[in-house]
Amino acid sequence: MRVLALLDGSVADPESPLLRADDLGVQRGDGVFETILVVDGRPRELEAHLDRLERSARLLEMTLPERADWERAVRAVTDQWPWDAESEMALKLVCTRGVDGGDGTPTAFASGQSISAELLRKRAEGISVVTLERGIDPGMMERAPWLLLSAKTLSYAVNMAALREAERRGADEVVFTATDDSVLEGPTSNVVLVEGDTLVTPPPSAGILRGTTQGALFAAASEAGWNTAVEPVSVERLHRADGVWLASSIRRIVQVHTVDGAAIRADRELDERVRQLYESLY
Repeated sequence: MRVLALLDGSVADPESPLLRADDLGVQRGDGVFETILVVDGRPRELEAHLDRLERSARLLEMTLPERADWERAVRAVTDQWPWDAESEMALKLVCTRGVDGGDGTPTAFASGQSISAELLRKRAEGISVVTLERGIDPGMMERAPWLLLSAKTLSYAVNMAALREAERRGADEVVFTATDDSVLEGPTSNVVLVEGDTLVTPPPSAGILRGTTQGALFAAASEAGWNTAVEPVSVERLHRADGVWLASSIRRIVQVHTVDGAAIRADRELDERVRQLYESLY
């Protein structure tokens, strides 16, 4: 199932061409996007996603349509979705720099699609991960802002290549590491550890995307009396932790049971507690 809407609120045919061949999003991956989980017609963390979309556009020095336009497109997609048949949807907001040599008008749209069976399997069964070096050090974001390390851009070729490498190694997902062997993030997720009564995640200053789902989980945990910490995490801590999860909008909170071929703690009761913390917000 797919639904496509433009920012004026009109609904388009998702099977018909939308982008020009000379669009810079197609030719160079020059643009930004967000993916949002919608459950029973209600987008989760919409404001946080729009905030992050705006931040990514600023980092790219790119013109972004007004927030009200995005909200109108979101409503157009959610209004067309068959919620009685499918209670969840992955909603993607996309904005490119527009056509090559054009007047700077961006190309923007919102689309909704079904949640895949493979993603549902990962939620239910947990995942195995491999650690792969990302080729950056923790201070590179500040030192080299032109690398756009904390922006959510359309340039995802490296991330997808990493996931293919994980598949070749017999794993489900990737955890990127820095040159000092510290943990960064997944290609489409944030890493969360539980150590005792504390939830831990690596800092965005290391050059990773600030997670909306991770942020929501930490807010819920703080309200429930847990401690939270944003600090550097070594790969070795993944093996010692009471539990490890990957947090992302569409997958929600998925438990990791294997790191680099070695089983780690994956307590089902703790997994349920962590998931319920997140779900308690909704």
